[in-house]
Parts: sequence; structure tokens; C-alpha cells
Amino acid sequence: MIEWDEQTDIVIIGSGLAGLSAAIEANQAGASVIVFEKMNLTGGNTRIADGAVAAPNNYLQKKLGIEDSPELLYADMIKAGLGLNHPDLVNVMAQKAAEAIDWTRETLGVGYMDRLDRFGGHSVARCLTTRSHSGVDFIKALSHLLKQKGVEIRTRCLLNRLQTDNQGNVNGVQIRSDYRFPDNQSGTVRNIHAKRAVILATGGFGNDIQFRMIQNPALDEAVDSTNHRGATAEGLIAALELRAAPVHLSWIQLGPWSCADEKGYGRGASFASYSVYPAGILIDPATGQRIVNEWADRRRRCDAIFKAGHICVGIVDADGAKLDSENLQYSLKRGYVKPFATLTELASAFEMPDGQLEMTVKSYNQSVRKGGQDPFGKPLTQGVKPLVKPPFYAIRLWPKVHYTPGGVGINSKAQVMDLNNRPIPHLFAAGEVCGGIHGASRLGSSSLTECIVFGRIAGQQAAAINPGHSN
Repeated sequence: MIEWDEQTDIVIIGSGLAGLSAAIEANQAGASVIVFEKMNLTGGNTRIADGAVAAPNNYLQKKLGIEDSPELLYADMIKAGLGLNHPDLVNVMAQKAAEAIDWTRETLGVGYMDRLDRFGGHSVARCLTTRSHSGVDFIKALSHLLKQKGVEIRTRCLLNRLQTDNQGNVNGVQIRSDYRFPDNQSGTVRNIHAKRAVILATGGFGNDIQFRMIQNPALDEAVDSTNHRGATAEGLIAALELRAAPVHLSWIQLGPWSCADEKGYGRGASFASYSVYPAGILIDPATGQRIVNEWADRRRRCDAIFKAGHICVGIVDADGAKLDSENLQYSLKRGYVKPFATLTELASAFEMPDGQLEMTVKSYNQSVRKGGQDPFGKPLTQGVKPLVKPPFYAIRLWPKVHYTPGGVGINSKAQVMDLNNRPIPHLFAAGEVCGGIHGASRLGSSSLTECIVFGRIAGQQAAAINPGHSN
């Protein structure tokens, strides 16, 4: 018999967007909630995300007259995911995405820029970005509301294990309070009883070198990550120890917009994501030629860079650079982005073959003006503009580990599934710790949307459990 040090209705592990969304919904439904966070700062990867969310039929699309649908987002996600996505999960996210955005505006008070972006793999512009261009807007709004409601978020609490009763129902957690990352033996062991359920919202394992190398030995310590330093696998491992179904663990996604000259996910990467790829081209400096459809999904763009075998160069002109002028100025000051008066100067700086870049851009511009066929399949008739206005800006790009689409299997109620495809009683999960939603490759701006949608579902479903009954 476990000696409990404390009890509550619902224990939530992780204080990112998924965990805090779950906490709001569970509290709203009348359940008592405690949120545990292993780091000394709340928010996880959400805090350092760029604040972009994808939703079909969102309020700004309606205002601008952009036609979209949940079915189109579903198709885009399945295509990017190579059909490995679990259809029921994709459908839930696509159907509830716009509602999730409305919830952040109306319930949380989150504001968005008056702009829409079309990131790689999306068929239309459907991506909204928070006013601060950061996921911290979500964390601040959620934390403020939870504080008003009296819900406690405890930092420096590491999950040791999930606890179960004699029937296999998850009934609590063992944590280490006063934990000092990354010392897993630090802190004091405490057992917390969850009378209704436990919700895992521990995020991905992008910075867990040991665990990610089990999935892909090539992703060793030499490969950088855009994630916060606490993006490790202990939450996932705790669920796997209870025979949770592992889904797509080896499909680790890298970011094709990652800047080779800065650590982690910085503002150079943001400029590449919001300006270079939407409005520019990607060049192999060894040939001076394009190598990919710049609007393709992340996996295809990363594969193209890896095929080149070395750092590639993203190029955009002055008009395209205006899409993200704030990050441009920051990146220029730090040398992540370099300006050039002419394409010839740019080509010379990166030791490209004489005249080849100029020929590449000329050919590209001609195709754009005529709306012709692009050899890489880029839809040149859908708002693509020629690269003509100096200065021309260049950034060196090399992929970094960004997202882990794999995790524990869940169903449409956010219940964690076991190896026999049955729900593990009283255990829910939401966010990057889950697998199956994105398949082989996640579309940009869909992660935060997923966190809101399934975080809310997990909170609602967990709170609906009567203490002492299975789910």
C-alpha cells in the first residue's frame, strides 16, 4: 500500500500549453488540480515557440475572405505525415482548431497579429501568430487565469513514476520535489494521490540525446536542437513502463529553417521561417542552384539540405524581408543574416560558381511572372513574387532537431492506449508526449494548436471521472 503525502483530483505533469489548457478545463469542471513542472520556469517549449497556430476557418480567414476547411487541413496533415497519421486524431484536431483559437481569444484574452501566414505544406494561409511573436503569450494568460482560480503550479518537481492500484488504474505519481535539473537523484521523494486521473503533458524528447539516439543513432550530441534544455523523455518512459503503446518514436523532425550560426531556435531561424521560405529560395552554394520546393513540408526541405551534404543558403529580396523586419534587424546585427547589393556579390561571398546564381534567379523570376511550371513543384501562381528588389539577404541553414512526432498512443478522448489498444485507466496525455497525430512530419504551426485541442479534451475527460471509477 502506497503512503500518500498529498492528494488532489487531477495531477498534471508539465506546464506547457497542453498541460495548462488541461488544468483550466479540469478546474472549470469542478475538479481540484495540481500542476507539476520539473524545471524552475513554467512553459516548456511553448515559452520559446514563435506563437504560431494553424486553424482552418479561423476568424481572420473569414475577415480576409480566404476559403479553407477542416477537410483541407486534414488532407495537408495526412500528406505531410506520409499517411502514417492516425486519422481519428487528425480529424479531431482539424475540426476543433478554430474553436481552440476562439477559446484563447475569448477565455484567455490572447491577442494575435493582424496577418496570416502560409507555412510549408499548408495549402492556404491559415497560420495566426500571437502579438509578441512568442508562445509566452499563452503561458502568461493561462498562468494568470489559473492563479485567479487558485490552481497551484509547482516548479522543480520531477516525475519519478506513475503509480497504479491493484487493478492497474493509474492513481497517482511519485515525484521529486526541490529537484535540480539535470540531477535525477536530487530532491525529496513524495507520493501524490490523484483521485480521478493523471494527465501527462511532458512534451517531447528533442534534447534527450540518449533517448533520441535509441530511435536514430545519427542524432548524437553533434546535432543541435531548437528545444529548451529540459525537453527529455522521462514522462514518455514512465508511460511506456505501464505498457503504453509507443507510436512513431523514430520519426524525429528537424527544422529546415535552423540557422547554422546561432544556438538552438533563435531569431535567425524565425526570420528564415517567416520570410526566407515563404518569399525566397533555397540554394546549394556548391552549384548556385535551387534544391527544393520552398513551400514543401519540413521533412522534404530537410532531406534536400541533407542530400546537398553541407550548409545551404536561404535568399530573399528586400520586399520579402519585410515579412519579418524585426527579426531581420536583430539577425543583421549579429551576423546571422547578411545583406548584399547584388546577387553577384552574394554569390561571391558564398563561393558559388560564377554566374550560376544569377541564372538561377533569372529563370525562377521568369517562371514566376509567367506562372509556369516549377521543376520542384512550387505553386508559382499562388502569390509567389519574383526576387528583384535589392538588397538581397542571405542566411546559412542547417537542420536541427525540432520536434518529436512520436510518443504514447492516445485515442480521440486523449486516453493513453496500451499495447492491446485499450485505454490505460485514469491516464490521459496531450501535446508532444503523444504520437500519431502528425505521422512522419508535422506541419508548421500545428503543434500549439494540437496542445490546445487535446489539452482541453484531456482536462474535460479527466474531470468527468468519478473518484474510484475507471475511465
